[in-house]
Amino acid sequence: RPGEGLWEKGSADALRLNLDVVEEGGVSEVMVLSGNHIYKMNYHHLIDYHRMNRADVTIAVRSISPHQTRRYGMASTDDDGRITRFEEKPLRTRSSLASMGIYVFNTQVLIDWLRNDKGGNLHDLGRDIIPKLVKKERVYAYEFAGYWANVGSVPAYYEATMALLADLPPLDLNDDRWTIHTRSEQYPPVWFSAAARVRTNLIADGARIYGSVVRSVIGPGVVVRPGAQVRDSIIMNDAIVMEGAVVDQAILDKDVTIGADARIGLGDENIPNAEIPEVLNIGITLVGQKASIPAKAKLGRNVVIGVGIKEEDFSSLEIPSGVSLGWKNPASSK
Repeated sequence: RPGEGLWEKGSADALRLNLDVVEEGGVSEVMVLSGNHIYKMNYHHLIDYHRMNRADVTIAVRSISPHQTRRYGMASTDDDGRITRFEEKPLRTRSSLASMGIYVFNTQVLIDWLRNDKGGNLHDLGRDIIPKLVKKERVYAYEFAGYWANVGSVPAYYEATMALLADLPPLDLNDDRWTIHTRSEQYPPVWFSAAARVRTNLIADGARIYGSVVRSVIGPGVVVRPGAQVRDSIIMNDAIVMEGAVVDQAILDKDVTIGADARIGLGDENIPNAEIPEVLNIGITLVGQKASIPAKAKLGRNVVIGVGIKEEDFSSLEIPSGVSLGWKNPASSK
């Protein structure tokens, strides 16, 4: 925050701090999108709908299960699609339409609402601004029926990624009607040794597989050494799983090294992580970028290993389920 040395406190705050870019753009409408959602949408259809209704704000929504409503902003609409009520993460609601975090604003409406927050209390779009807009402006819901996933939490990211391994995945990466562009790393083709055993995986360029990889997503340049086993895991760029190591239901960040004969993902998956029990509680172990796990180490489930942790940082080779090493929940220090 200018002059205060603080980060923004929510989505509305982030927009407010960048309003100069919006004002200099000279456009009649502004789209606001979330960066942690996965979907395929033709935004032209959304914008056409916004203009057809002469809306001040249009929110993309989709129908969800009643059991999920407490995770989303929920919209109630009239017969014309105009939003009559908006509740952020309600415990109970009759609505089944969840906000996708995709907004079209008339530019001046957005500027006026953000500039007129004299008290500086409207930090979040869904919690603070949208409910007020619904009462005073023309706010419409654009219903979207396609695939959409919010991967803002570890379990959601893991589940959405692993869903790509299905025979008929909900998100088709090979749909020639909708090409998905990704960064092209300069790696050679995937290579498998004669002893490699692989089944039901997505494996990127440059990976070298000597051991066993099952039901996993393997990033560019990953090496799985002889005798190593990877199961139900996501392994990112240039990580190395050394000889005899086992990685089970884990997410390894870039440039991680798992030492020989180490075991990642042991024990009781019902013990949640002590730092973030509400987030890490289904048995996934996280290893941060450039961390090095010692040979013969044993890591439980729902464990977090911090970024850059070295072998010498381990006072014991056994890290029980639910424990974090070299990482603290930032929220706990506030």
